[in-house]
Amino acid sequence: MSKRIGIIGAGVVGTAVGVVLNEKGFEITSVYDKKFESTKELVERIGCTAYKSPQEVSRSADILFITTSDSSIEEVVDSLADYRAFHMGQVIVHMSGAHSSEILDRAKDFGAYVLSVHPLQSFANVERAIENLHGSIFSIEGDREAYDKAVCIVETLGGEYFFIDRKAKPLYHAGACVVSNYLVTLIDFGVKLLEATGIPRQMAFRALLPLINGTINNVENIGIPEALTGPIARGDISTVLKHLDCMQEMAPDLLQLYCLLGFYTAQVALDKESIDFSCKEEFQQVFSKQFKQILANDSI
Repeated sequence: MSKRIGIIGAGVVGTAVGVVLNEKGFEITSVYDKKFESTKELVERIGCTAYKSPQEVSRSADILFITTSDSSIEEVVDSLADYRAFHMGQVIVHMSGAHSSEILDRAKDFGAYVLSVHPLQSFANVERAIENLHGSIFSIEGDREAYDKAVCIVETLGGEYFFIDRKAKPLYHAGACVVSNYLVTLIDFGVKLLEATGIPRQMAFRALLPLINGTINNVENIGIPEALTGPIARGDISTVLKHLDCMQEMAPDLLQLYCLLGFYTAQVALDKESIDFSCKEEFQQVFSKQFKQILANDSI
């Protein structure tokens, strides 16, 4: 496998990937960022050349990483295509979760191959990114002829991988957003419920943090649905009804989300086989009834 790599976009991900691949023996030939000073860390750490145009980077590389912001990828590809800066057999890679490899397709007009190689991970800064790349799981999507290159890249970064179809990329990204983004929303929801009882927000968060960590530990060690606990998992509908009654009085604006989550959780409890089908139906009827009442009140 050819090891000459160019990087357009020297942010956290581009820099981290460049550092790790360089350490593993790949030659980072060149780097470009529209903010020239952004290339400083990567240049200083691995001694690559910072070019003043993306075209120079592309022409020097057998594998080209476009690790700009998601909103800039198409603009970069169009510019490179307009300058005829792609070449036969070149592999073009982006690491966006939101975009499929389709956004790179103009490069195929020049005989290049396109790939999306996305780590299911969040990166706060370069050092954390370098640390977190190892052990991450990546999705690979794009031209099958270049899958071996994608696999080599992922394995070099110390990751695992799976393949997905281009048309499924938005659904894949939605799943990642639910787990990463909505987890934050869910924690905020729990904190707000405690706040409604009079507990200060910071104390509410600190109180819930060991529970959050314990739950994540359970998910990691025994999986889903086995990690599900609580009244729905136990079939304890009387406790859920008390939740609803109290929430109606003290936190009515949070009822709707509680019902939606409860409705879904009843199915998870059934999957765990800790409740039977009739119990699941009873839970879901309670949540549906409450939800319809909320909608009816909102429409008045």
